[in-house]
Amino acid sequence: MTHNGNLRVKAKFEARVPAFYYIPQANDCMVLKEQWIRAKYERQEFMADGKPISPLGNKEGFLWKRGKDNARFLRRRFVLLAREGLLKYYTKEEGKGPKAVISIKDLNATFQTEKIGHPHGLQITYRREGHTRNLFVYHESGKEIVDWFNALRSARLRYLKIAFPELPESELLPLLTRNYLKQGFMEKTGPKQREPFKKRWFALDPQERRLLYYKKPLDAFEQGQVLLGSKEQGYAVYEDLPKGIRGNCWKAGLTIVTPERRFVLTCPSEKERREWLESLQDVLSCPLTPLSLLTASTESGHSSR
Repeated sequence: MTHNGNLRVKAKFEARVPAFYYIPQANDCMVLKEQWIRAKYERQEFMADGKPISPLGNKEGFLWKRGKDNARFLRRRFVLLAREGLLKYYTKEEGKGPKAVISIKDLNATFQTEKIGHPHGLQITYRREGHTRNLFVYHESGKEIVDWFNALRSARLRYLKIAFPELPESELLPLLTRNYLKQGFMEKTGPKQREPFKKRWFALDPQERRLLYYKKPLDAFEQGQVLLGSKEQGYAVYEDLPKGIRGNCWKAGLTIVTPERRFVLTCPSEKERREWLESLQDVLSCPLTPLSLLTASTESGHSSR
């Protein structure tokens, strides 16, 4: 580094990083950072004189998956078929069909190490019958779980290039995978705003413009969701609660306004309310992306229970 300088070293060791390969940022989890460093310097995967790098194709292997109805992690076989745009997983090693067939079109992958309670914890989400299905998986090997993550990103890029041939690759890359903009507990009341406030886990997906809520952070399915359009479409978020409404345990309130109804929520602290307000306002002020427009064309309104 002292002899050559950062830019020269970067040019040497990052000469051929595939477009789909995720380069970690400062706030990413340790396994992403470690495997990026090992891939670049230890395994020297991206040097110009190395073997040619092609887009990742099919991938098959075993991951530990959390059970839908219990907290046990069980070994499951996963198969990624990039050309077909499908991810499958099996509960039996031989002889039976897949437990689930997941379209790459609706898939996201995000590392959620703290929530899952494992340093290699990966959350895979996809759409199923109008709801969001969550799979929580890990692998003992940091390299293997990051390889799975990048294989899913490669398959996503292949799909998006076919779905949006008019868009340049640079506009598709932010759509490969995404993290939640914010997660945490809030309390919510019902549509009449006279129902008791109940504690729920919320997750804000900025790309699909969804605020999902669950009973518990590791639930397989959401209890409900709020689809977030733009300010121009009549969506808004306000500090505090409507007049005459009081929260249960938490008093720091906020109100989300959609064309269909108001969602009244309370946060555990002023700091949390401030962060939720900023995050929700960021989503509402962002222009609709091709993917969010595609989502809006197939779904309307919101689902809540």
